[in-house]
Amino acid sequence: MTVDVEKEYPQIEILAVGAHPDDVEIACGGTLAKLADLGHSVGIIDLTDGEPTPRSPDPETRLAEAAEAAKVLGVQKRITLDLPNRKLFDSFEARVTLAKEFRKYRPKVVIGFGDRTPMASPDHWQAMQITDAAVFYSRLTKWDETFDHLPVHTIGRQLYYKIAFEPIHKLDAPGSFVHDITDCLERKLESIRCYQTQFPEEKAYVFERVKGAAIYLGATAGYGAGELFYTTRAVGTPDMMQLLYPDDRVYTERYLRKISRVE
Repeated sequence: MTVDVEKEYPQIEILAVGAHPDDVEIACGGTLAKLADLGHSVGIIDLTDGEPTPRSPDPETRLAEAAEAAKVLGVQKRITLDLPNRKLFDSFEARVTLAKEFRKYRPKVVIGFGDRTPMASPDHWQAMQITDAAVFYSRLTKWDETFDHLPVHTIGRQLYYKIAFEPIHKLDAPGSFVHDITDCLERKLESIRCYQTQFPEEKAYVFERVKGAAIYLGATAGYGAGELFYTTRAVGTPDMMQLLYPDDRVYTERYLRKISRVE
């Protein structure tokens, strides 16, 4: 019998996936905060609880930090999966576990890792592969028992992020864009500061690196601060002028009037 997910689980429009608590905040916390401010439903899925780590006394402490960070960003739902930190691998079981969450919460957009992170956790690369597979698994029919009879769900768009203080280089992707987070940069940094066990005083340089990366990326698009995303499809538009001048009210209002007439 198919589960009635609409009754049991609220739809989350945008789900961001990380390997550990703090990955998403560092990569795209400003974007999640801005989307939440705009009225979109936003969620985070951490594939592991991130433990053990050198400075955290127990998993409960890290989970409390993650909950506080989500609150700062305005994230409505944070899910921690029971996959193993340091031993995270792209396996069938991991793919199914994540795909079940996609089927429950029915996101329109999934955001996740887009590259390896040399000299950092190999879990990140595994997380990318798990996320890619789960997006595909989410829409597969005739596999009801495998997915606990959760209905299929097709995710319309998938985006890739990079950890903010990794070396900046372009991915081999069909498209990319910078999202303006000027008004949310400080909240992004505040959310990262919630992880006191991960970023004690001697690692305060991390915040300057994250801030510097955001300012640099924002400057490439003419913003005060930004976050870079890569797309799985080319970025297209039905109205070139509205795309090129998104802040020009004349073009925006003209485009909206056109859309309303079509509808």
